[in-house]
Amino acid sequence: MAQKHKTSGTTGDGERKLRYQAVYDWVLDYIASKGLASGDKLPSSTEIASLTKVSLISVRHALDKLEHAGKIQRHQGIGTFVARDRIVSEPNRSGRLLETLTPSGKGPQLTTEVLSINIGLPSPEIAKALSIETGQPVWEIIRRRSLGGAPAILEQAVLPLSIVPALDEKELAAGDSLYRLLAERFGLKDDYAEQSLEVDKPAANEREALGLGARDQVVRVRGVSFTATGVAFDCYQQTYRASDFVFYTSGSGSRRLLQPADIKEWVVLPLHSGSKAGSGSKR
Repeated sequence: MAQKHKTSGTTGDGERKLRYQAVYDWVLDYIASKGLASGDKLPSSTEIASLTKVSLISVRHALDKLEHAGKIQRHQGIGTFVARDRIVSEPNRSGRLLETLTPSGKGPQLTTEVLSINIGLPSPEIAKALSIETGQPVWEIIRRRSLGGAPAILEQAVLPLSIVPALDEKELAAGDSLYRLLAERFGLKDDYAEQSLEVDKPAANEREALGLGARDQVVRVRGVSFTATGVAFDCYQQTYRASDFVFYTSGSGSRRLLQPADIKEWVVLPLHSGSKAGSGSKR
């Protein structure tokens, strides 16, 4: 009897792999065996299909999975490239945002752009988290952080005017740590925080601010910062391009339980039209 030959898409023990998974593994092996680095170009879909003896449909499926996993980057009409190394983010670590990012290679070049500074009214969930009334005004600060010139993180900070009466837009635009400014000016030092982390499809404003495509996902970190005496002074949200980061967390159990029901409507309603505050604005 003629012996059957193993075909592409089978494992060593003869169990059949999904064709796209075989291509997925082949691409990773190709990158490793060729010693390819971030930005190096990969063979085209047609070339990969020829080399692996797998259909273009399966190849494209595999490349979709690799792109979502942050292993490759595809540029329409240009080609497929090895993605840059992911940056490790420690969202529960206090300090400047840059200090919570641990690159695998050289330090990330982080730039800051202030998108808006407004005064508004908190949603019931934010008011509850900050232990204030819904009619008590708050600052809403929205900044975009870029790494290596590419938008990567969208930040929202919500602060009660009752304990933060003034803000300087120029300092925030320069990338200064908001927590450092709050500590120096108002004695508000973050002692601990409670936060939630979720992977989700981006909202319209997140998609626009981070330049995301229809199939991209984000990691959204929401939390509340407390002083050592238990005063909640900052509700924050950080939205990360999911494919660019790995998230690391550690710490003790929650001191104040931030329930999932308390983080659904993390929004600030306009106090009135034209409420944008300029540099050094006071209230």
